[in-house]
Amino acid sequence: MEIAVKVFHMQMERALRSFDVECEVLSGIRHRNLVKIISSCTNEDLKALVLDYMPNGSLAKCLYSNEFFLDILQRLNILIDVALALEYLHFGHSIPIVHCDIKPSNVLLDQDMVGHLSDFGIAKLLGEEESMTQTQTLATVGYMAPEYGREGRVSRKGDVYSYGIMLMETFTKKKPTDEIFTEEMSLRHWVGESFNRSIMEVVDNDLLRMEDAHFIVRDQCVSSILSLAMDCTIDLPENRINIGNVVSRLIQIRETFLPGTRGHHVRVR
Repeated sequence: MEIAVKVFHMQMERALRSFDVECEVLSGIRHRNLVKIISSCTNEDLKALVLDYMPNGSLAKCLYSNEFFLDILQRLNILIDVALALEYLHFGHSIPIVHCDIKPSNVLLDQDMVGHLSDFGIAKLLGEEESMTQTQTLATVGYMAPEYGREGRVSRKGDVYSYGIMLMETFTKKKPTDEIFTEEMSLRHWVGESFNRSIMEVVDNDLLRMEDAHFIVRDQCVSSILSLAMDCTIDLPENRINIGNVVSRLIQIRETFLPGTRGHHVRVR
């Protein structure tokens, strides 16, 4: 069988903590949309995880590659896969788990383009609390929720915020750290303003074309997805929707605008 091996840097204390966290978290969870640990290796010279190999790489790689193109249905299916994985972590496990680092590079794609959430190196076990505070902020800039950046406050709603940013990035093909964004104009603000004019201004150019016979339906589909992303990224965590609502709305969007089966294969340009 083909495998992937994640090797941890033995000289970095943070890397060793990440290894321990990943082992603790992943040893007790099973879901088709989570990357599966086959085994681990630990001794004085090496710490490593043996993982399922994902032949299509990451969502980030597919989004920004010149060789491949993901259509609306494929992107939506992958984001539903990730939402299902998060729903399991947040509500389907005996102890709620917060991933803390949701972004396209942590979504890996198997041979059928099914999305798998990976990299639990900074995940947190919530226990019975709704949130917790950590002293070190380790999440990725651009994706972390405001309360995470300000106070180090970790919660399930923080994952929802990061997921909403990833949803925007997947359908606009703009990273939250893109040079066009400043303190005054974030990815969220940019997408939000487009609803006053036309989302054609922000959507990935390859997804929507006016001359397409199905343009109106696809425009409505992407508008609904980006509207959901706005609800995921509301500043106050108590006002954000939970990931269970996200799953329901995404599936409803797919059934309404893109009825049919999952698109299994990435198209080569």
